[in-house]
Amino acid sequence: MKRQTIFAILVIVALLAIDQLTKYLVATTMELGEQIVVIPNFITLTSHRNTGAAWGILDGNMTFFYIITVFAAGLFVYLLKDVDMSEKRLYSAGVILMIAGGFGNFIDRLLFQEVVDFLDVDLWSYTTFPIFNVADICLVVGMIAFATDIVLEDVIKWKKPSA
Repeated sequence: MKRQTIFAILVIVALLAIDQLTKYLVATTMELGEQIVVIPNFITLTSHRNTGAAWGILDGNMTFFYIITVFAAGLFVYLLKDVDMSEKRLYSAGVILMIAGGFGNFIDRLLFQEVVDFLDVDLWSYTTFPIFNVADICLVVGMIAFATDIVLEDVIKWKKPSA
């Protein structure tokens, strides 16, 4: 196994551990709906459960989430073969983060048929922003990194003169 792949797996396991530990701590030390203000008017820990996606989209549709997650996991694990932190940093970070985030929420859905969410951020009084967790952060940042890599690669190819 390539050294880069071993590194990627270690990072994925570390991120999964952080995700699952934070969810466990919230689930075992806070009542559902309980809130702890971390930074007033900005970050609150709120014990919340979600049986859907962001904003409760597709609420309770676990079969759909199982199928999508298995499909996405297969794709991301396939993409893991191209991880190369020295040459393809954004691509590699994106794949690693998406795998960790996808598996983090999949574990919850598989074991509990719901996802533990707890990070409640007040963005300029936008009160309907969804409560999220570490896995969600990994997924969003990973998708941004991955998409940025794809766009930058296309821009670089577009700017190179034809030979």
